[in-house]
Amino acid sequence: MLGFSFKDPSLLRMALVHRSYCNENGLDPSESYERLEFLGDAVLELAVSTELYRRFPDADEGQLTKTRSSLVRRETLAQIARRIDLGSYLFVGKGVETSDGRQQDSVLAAAFEALVAAVYIDQGNEFTRQFILRLFEAELAQAEQADGPPENPKSILQEMVQGQGLNPPTYNLVSSEGPDHGPVFTVDVLVDGQVVGTGAGGKKSEAEGAAAQAALAALSGDI
Repeated sequence: MLGFSFKDPSLLRMALVHRSYCNENGLDPSESYERLEFLGDAVLELAVSTELYRRFPDADEGQLTKTRSSLVRRETLAQIARRIDLGSYLFVGKGVETSDGRQQDSVLAAAFEALVAAVYIDQGNEFTRQFILRLFEAELAQAEQADGPPENPKSILQEMVQGQGLNPPTYNLVSSEGPDHGPVFTVDVLVDGQVVGTGAGGKKSEAEGAAAQAALAALSGDI
């Protein structure tokens, strides 16, 4: 699936082990992907930052930072992880399995970062850089065509609402469910005291973004 073989397959296995699997199988938490996740986050940021610096020679620091954030955020990493079917290969505990945790953005994004770190240790910097760019090709091309990242739906909604002379939208946490390693937050967004959208996500910020997106779709430009 990845297009190459690991020199040290144990690195690949570690990148696929969720902490819940360790808990249920008598393994030390250090045998999960969490340490690799830490390293992978830094490797990803460097590779993406370098590529954006090259592709956008006229962009200032703020624009580059905004674009990078859109590319290495949890939702994007999870999207790429799904393209390589990473969730199917994870070792997870029964609780994560039964809650369909393999496909949760938080789990997939963390595992993808761990995978990047495993590739980095096993294959070296230049190979990993090319590996990352290949997997991010569609997202990088989209950012290049748009001359930057897509606008945040919360910002768009706020501009729309305030353009109508109304107060800024407010966000209300409806519920928080699921285990600590894979919570699901549900949030309502209200305009003038009325619920105009509801969203869910693995983080409050993700749920708020999803709620704003739902509100934009529902309002269709008319408040």
